[in-house]
Amino acid sequence: MKLQYQLTIAFTTLLVVIMTVTGIMIYSQMLQMLIKDEQRQLEDKGELIVNFILSEDLNNTTNVQRLLQMLEQYNLQVFAYDEASERIVFSSIPNMNTIESWIQEYDLDSRTQPLWQGKDDNYVVSIIPILSPLSTQHLVLLTPLDDLQDVQKSLMNRLFLIFLIGIAVAVLLSHYLTTKLVTPLTKLKHQLKKIEKRKFDEMEEVKATGEIKEVEQSVVEMANELNSFIQSQHHFFQNASHELKPPLMTIQGYAEGIRDGIFEGEEARRGLQVMVAEIKRLKKIINEIILLAKLDSEADIYRPERVNSKIFMEQIMERAIPIANEKQIQVKQNQVDEVEVMFDGEKMLQAVMNIITNAIRHADTQVEVTAFTENKQFQIQITDDGEGIDEELLKKLFHRFVKGESGETGLGLAIARAIIERSGGSIKAENAPYGGARFTIIFTEFEKNNDY
Repeated sequence: MKLQYQLTIAFTTLLVVIMTVTGIMIYSQMLQMLIKDEQRQLEDKGELIVNFILSEDLNNTTNVQRLLQMLEQYNLQVFAYDEASERIVFSSIPNMNTIESWIQEYDLDSRTQPLWQGKDDNYVVSIIPILSPLSTQHLVLLTPLDDLQDVQKSLMNRLFLIFLIGIAVAVLLSHYLTTKLVTPLTKLKHQLKKIEKRKFDEMEEVKATGEIKEVEQSVVEMANELNSFIQSQHHFFQNASHELKPPLMTIQGYAEGIRDGIFEGEEARRGLQVMVAEIKRLKKIINEIILLAKLDSEADIYRPERVNSKIFMEQIMERAIPIANEKQIQVKQNQVDEVEVMFDGEKMLQAVMNIITNAIRHADTQVEVTAFTENKQFQIQITDDGEGIDEELLKKLFHRFVKGESGETGLGLAIARAIIERSGGSIKAENAPYGGARFTIIFTEFEKNNDY
C-alpha cells in the first residue's frame, strides 16, 4: 500500500477513535445534564405554582381552572400531599395507587430525589414544600424521562451528523496534506531512479520544505559527487592507459628488436637499460595507483597516532635535503611551532615529501618550509621560487594524472591530498605573492606541547 493511503487511513482511524470516545462520553453525560436542567426548571415552575396556591383560594372554581391551565401550559404532572393529615390534597395524575406507592417508597422531605419509577415510565421529580400556618404540604412535580430521552436522541442524531461531516472533512483534509507531504517523496524516488541509471543531466529540483528539502539537497549533492566520481574514474582509466601505454610500447619495441637481432652489441645493451628504466617507471605508477585505491577503500591501511610536529619536520628535512642537493636547490626551514597532531606518521611523511619533491622540481633556487599555529589551526607551508602554477592547472591540480610540463606520473599530489584528507586535514595550492607556488596543509585539531 502506498504511503499516502497509509497516512490517510492512519489519520482517519485516529480521528474516528477520538470522536467515538468523545461521543460515548457525551452520551453518558448528556442524560444527567438534561435531568439536572429539568429539575432546575421544575423548581422554578414549582415556585410559581406554590405562590399561586398560597395567594389564591383554591375553593374557587375559577382559581382551580387557572391552576389547571397553568399545569397544562407547563406540561406538568403534579400532586400536593399534606404530611400532617397524610392525604393527597390535589393531583393531576389520575392513578392514585401509583401516587400512594410513591409516597410510601420515597422521602418527600429530601430536596434531592432519584428517578421515580412508575408503571410504564421513570420520572424526573422536584419537590417544593408549601409552608402555611395551618399545615405542611409538599408540591411534587414530575416529568416523564421519555421526554428527556427523546431530546437526548435528537441531540445525539445531530451530533452524529456533525461527526460524520467532521470525519468527511478530516478525510479530505488528511488526503490533501498527505498528498502534499508524499508528493515530494515520490519525486525524490524518481530522482534516485535517475541516479541509479546515471541520468545526472535529467535531475530536477524538488519543491519541498523542512526535512524533505534537506534530504533533497543531500540527494543533489550525492548525485553531483557521484557524477564527479564517475567522471574522474573515466578520466582515471583514460589517463592510466595513456601513462602505461608509452613505457609498454618502448619495452615491447626493444624486446622484439633484441629478439629479432635488430639491436646487437652496444645498441642491445642500451635497449636493455631503457627497458629496465621503463619497468621501474611502470612499477612506480602501478604502486601509486594501488596506494590510491587502498586509501579510497581500505580502512586498515591508515593508523593514526600522536605525532610531535618538531620531530616530524626534522624527518622531513632529513629526506628533503639530499633530493634538493641533487637538483642544486636549497631547502630552508623557517618557523616550526611544537604541537601534537593525530595522523599516520608514515603516510603523512609520504604526503609531505610528495609536495616537497614537487616543489624542488619546479623551484629556481630554494624551497621554504614552515610549520606554525594561526587562527586555531596548525599549518605546514611549502613555498618554492619557481614560475608558479598556471591558473587553469590550479583548478585540477590534485586530480589524478594531472601534471605540469616537468611532472612525472601525475599521482603524487593526488596521493598527498588523499592522505591529508584521511587525516582530517585539508590542503590548498596557490601562487605565492612574490612568485612561485605555495602549498598549505591545515589541521584544525591539535594540542600544544606542554613545553611550548
